Amino acid sequence: MSDGRTSFVPPRPIYLDHHATTPVDPRVLAAMRPWWEANFANPHSVDHEMGRQAEAAVDQARAAVAALIDAEAQEIIFTSGATEANNLAIKGCARFAAARNNQRRRIILPETEHPCVLQSARDLKAEGFEPLLLPVGPGGVLDPGGLRRALAEAPTLLVSVMAVNNEIGVAQDLAPLASMAHEAGALFHTDAAQAAGRVPLSVKALGVDLMSLSAHKLYGPKGVGALFVRRRPRVRLVPLFSGGGQERGLRSGTLPAPLLVGFGEAATLAAAEGPEEQRRIGTLRDRLHNRLRDAIPGLLRNGDAQAAVAGNLNLAFPHVTAQAMLRRLDGLCVSTGSACSSAELEPSHVLRALGLSAERVTASLRIGIGRFTSPEDLERAAELLIGAWRRALPATRDAAE
Repeated sequence: MSDGRTSFVPPRPIYLDHHATTPVDPRVLAAMRPWWEANFANPHSVDHEMGRQAEAAVDQARAAVAALIDAEAQEIIFTSGATEANNLAIKGCARFAAARNNQRRRIILPETEHPCVLQSARDLKAEGFEPLLLPVGPGGVLDPGGLRRALAEAPTLLVSVMAVNNEIGVAQDLAPLASMAHEAGALFHTDAAQAAGRVPLSVKALGVDLMSLSAHKLYGPKGVGALFVRRRPRVRLVPLFSGGGQERGLRSGTLPAPLLVGFGEAATLAAAEGPEEQRRIGTLRDRLHNRLRDAIPGLLRNGDAQAAVAGNLNLAFPHVTAQAMLRRLDGLCVSTGSACSSAELEPSHVLRALGLSAERVTASLRIGIGRFTSPEDLERAAELLIGAWRRALPATRDAAE
């Protein structure tokens, strides 16, 4: 029996960390729910009706993900996320080449790649491959001339370039880079986890051979992603692990039908609503940036503003550290950089690759605006950020003394 008292529920913080993850869209959640409850069958159990229905739902999801990137459904290999997709693309390509005595050993990638891409390439060094990291310009854009020179130096197996950077939001011009790789006889892979739903993607127009995707970066569920593997001409990979041979033999394991249905619905929504959504988000982003710039003298933006996607702001706050600000930012979710390297205390490798000073790197916060961010959210976020910066100033000065 109730005693008449009501429990206090604190207000939810304003979420501006959409590069780390996005909330599941309610429409995605609704599409997933029947496959948790009404039909929970294994989509590989095609001997009965429920299994066949689950298989059909997975096929529909595969087609929706393929449509988002202008691919064929058969070219989509479902994985647990973009990290697995990146590992499968890079290691699978290299190990297939080694097994066929292909003498190409160089793997080229920019210094600003996601940690899982960088580490995948480094892991292959022990197997006789040569990872080569290329510098980027001060805005984070890869110099095509640098790639061309690297390709001319030694036979290259693979070039991997992130479509949109997860920290500074900078989009690379992939088509000419892929063309250079192909001219040199190399394959081209892109980690497009941050790009899908934010920028138009066509594997045909870009000319890429391999593309990694993640559902939870475009308002779908966590725990599922995909790798596009070109069929014509065919790209060959060695799988990462053994099993029942699902996903064209490249990714064994029972497919999680509810997650895949959610991925497909998220991809469908992104394809239909993405362009208009990004225009709205860009307007909000510019409003927030202007508000902060007016109130904080010396505020600096990291990365090429013209090349950045609509929802990204990576800002260096003067005379403070990002950690000092975060300790004073109750009610607002922002971050210092990649969520995938949050256990490490080292400064952002992306910002260091831009040639920024150590002081500027440690003063930088990543702000990610998303689908459900309102103008009121951003006005409140601006107040919180300005207030946190002002309160951090004396603390930083006291610590220095």
